[in-house]
Formats: sequence, structure tokens, C-alpha cells
Amino acid sequence: MTAHGPVMPIWSCGGCDLPWPCPTRKRELRAEYTDAPVSLALYLGSYLVQATEDMPWTPAGVLHRRFLGWARQAERSTPAVQQRCTAAVPAEPSRQGPQQAV
Repeated sequence: MTAHGPVMPIWSCGGCDLPWPCPTRKRELRAEYTDAPVSLALYLGSYLVQATEDMPWTPAGVLHRRFLGWARQAERSTPAVQQRCTAAVPAEPSRQGPQQAV
């Protein structure tokens, strides 16, 4: 268990007193949810909902970036795998009709 959990209702880190999630907790969460980015987003989203109730004076965009924005940035920083299209596109039929060999 991490010492960098949220202290509610002020949403500071219990381990380092920075705004939660702190850089240490972000690293831990990235490692914990390496292969499950959707689960990480759901986990952080649930905390975002609680934080909006605890801190109604904080602009929604600020809270969104604080709780979810960093997770999305981490996802983008990993190189995307390009997929090749293997479907063949049929050639356009000739408008002049079949051509004969000369």
C-alpha cells in the first residue's frame, strides 16, 4: 500500500502534501495500470467525481487535467502502432471498354 493516498476533502497527498495525485502516485498508478488504461481512467474518474463534490469552487477543467489529463498524456507518449491496410482496392474499370492487343 502506498503512503501517497488522497487526504480528503482537501485532496492533498498524505505522503508529500502535494495536490493529489502527486508525481509519486502518478508513477505508481502508471506502473500498476500499465496494461489497463481504461481501468486507470475509470479509477481516476471516480476520484474526479468525489473531488468535484468536495471542491465545488475549483473549475472543472482544472480538476479534469489534475485527475485525468496526465493519464491521457502518458498514453499518448507511448508510440502508437501503425496498422497497415491489407485490403486491396479494386482498379477502376476503363470507361472506353476492353482494350485489344495490337
